[in-house]
Amino acid sequence: MNFDLSFYKNKRVFITGHTGFKGSWLCKILSNAGAEVTGYSLKPYTEPSLFEIADIENDTQSIIGDIRDLNSLKEAFDKSNPEIVLHLAAQPIVRDSYKDPVYTYETNVMGTVNILECVRHSDSVKSFLNVTTDKVYLNREWFWGYREDEMLDGYDPYSNSKSCSELVTHSYKNSFFSDSRVAVSTARAGNVIGGGDFSNDRIIPDCVRAAMENKDIIVRNPYSTRPYQHVLEPLFAYLMIAKKQYEDNKFSGWYNVGPDDCDCFETGSLVDLFVKHWGSGLKWVNQYDGGPHEANFLKLDCSKIKSIFGWSPKWNLDTAVEKTVEWTKCWLNGDDIRKCMDRQIEEFLH
Repeated sequence: MNFDLSFYKNKRVFITGHTGFKGSWLCKILSNAGAEVTGYSLKPYTEPSLFEIADIENDTQSIIGDIRDLNSLKEAFDKSNPEIVLHLAAQPIVRDSYKDPVYTYETNVMGTVNILECVRHSDSVKSFLNVTTDKVYLNREWFWGYREDEMLDGYDPYSNSKSCSELVTHSYKNSFFSDSRVAVSTARAGNVIGGGDFSNDRIIPDCVRAAMENKDIIVRNPYSTRPYQHVLEPLFAYLMIAKKQYEDNKFSGWYNVGPDDCDCFETGSLVDLFVKHWGSGLKWVNQYDGGPHEANFLKLDCSKIKSIFGWSPKWNLDTAVEKTVEWTKCWLNGDDIRKCMDRQIEEFLH
């Protein structure tokens, strides 16, 4: 389906986690649409960061704060008086959650409680969306996609904290928003790739760093299967859900957002695509480092969002990797990153 961003013109939108990879792209989309965007987040946690490279601060009322600090969050929230709230703030790295599970749970669980408390005491919010992950499900390593009614029980602290975040959202919806004054949804997205992701322990950023240093790409789990998609895929799905439920509360609920089955790739095959589009004789090596448990097979069933909204993915994985390489080379060549982002957004829309 084609998506009309004109709905967001002059809408007051509050985004948590706006300094992150997905948050930065989301701010750019909404700013281009004429929305009044307020972002609340910690400083970017990578160096470099898309937020700083693309000067996203100019597109938002940017507030640096900790989602765990309810008083600070509520002050920023109340001042912005938002109509739509998109909750992206999280500790998002599986391996980091093993290193610091307390921080992970504090951020991902109590952060969700805190933003929902702000929504609960607000008279302005009509639409709330909590962005979680495909890893919220109890992973049985089966070969079909998980549906929205499957059991939530993530294995590692990151995945489990996101399962808890889902349950917190369900409880608040039932306990405080059953009168339909606020439409509440969660979106469970697959693994995203795209220009400007500089995170540690993610395969495409690892590829980019290896390419920049002219080294072999180290692949820890080449045979693990994941639902990979370009970052613009879930972002436009989030905006679609938030818009639809703003207009009619019947659309609130829990939604998987992932690629078609043909784009659920083994990690090694994803790296092959990167090597193809990057060129310059890159190659990768299989080097398992004995790290903590990670799922081997994970896939989403996205029938619900397709049937309710007529949604479907726009860019296959080959195109997603091509656009990621395009953005990265634009950055490395010193070209205008904001124009590159605008061009990719327009290409995706039209």
